[in-house]
Amino acid sequence: MPEIRGEVIVFLSAILTGVIVRLTYRCISCFRQIIKHSYFAMGIEDLIFWVSCAFYVFVQIYYTSSGSIRWYFVLGIVLGVCFCSEVLRGIEKTVKKIYARFKTYFH
Repeated sequence: MPEIRGEVIVFLSAILTGVIVRLTYRCISCFRQIIKHSYFAMGIEDLIFWVSCAFYVFVQIYYTSSGSIRWYFVLGIVLGVCFCSEVLRGIEKTVKKIYARFKTYFH
């Protein structure tokens, strides 16, 4: 049983890793909406993000499973990214509805 418990903890940390990666990219996306960038600057930002993301995921794999890539770690990252995307989409829809109601009441 201790092995399964350890694998569950690794899986949950993989989900958290996916959530962190997705939230980081969302922050970059919000930054791009606030301050307009050229395509060159966006390319540099993306390059820095993906290199940093690869390093972060590598470090997480190294610390959680001694450097061996496990299928459930990759699955956990994908599930974390998908979960976070759905939560962000729901928040965005809710904020748009609130804004629309606010706009109709006060205009």
